[in-house]
Amino acid sequence: MRCVRPSTKRHEGDGAFLNRVGQALHMSEIPDGLRYTAEHEWLRVEGDLVAIGITDHAQDALTDIVYIELPAEGDTMGDMGEFAVVESVKSASPIFAPLAGEIVAVNEALEDAPELMNSDPYGDGWIVRMRLEDMSALDGLMDAAAYAAMLGE
Repeated sequence: MRCVRPSTKRHEGDGAFLNRVGQALHMSEIPDGLRYTAEHEWLRVEGDLVAIGITDHAQDALTDIVYIELPAEGDTMGDMGEFAVVESVKSASPIFAPLAGEIVAVNEALEDAPELMNSDPYGDGWIVRMRLEDMSALDGLMDAAAYAAMLGE
């Protein structure tokens, strides 16, 4: 996995990066090999399916996730159709299907442990697996470098 770091100075002793006014920066984990959306979702190709979850940046902004309303397997989503709602101690946020397709698997472990989206957003914290209507539509999403640039990291 790769983490993109901006040009900042390292704080003596603790390894934290500081911005120009001396505040510690949280640098998002942005793995290569995934596709990203401006809405802070990631997609990983797994054969003829894609796994979808929220990015490290999104989970950090939400803070502690306490609940997720999951869709049902077999649901069909259009581009940017809402398929889940994530609730944290700060807010409730809808999660949108970045591309059209059918939900073929739901991560039911999140019902009992929604905090997996905080602790392992790119692994055990995945939300759904979808069969896309058009796999070539992935080409319109961002790669890791483009997503990092969008975040300013």
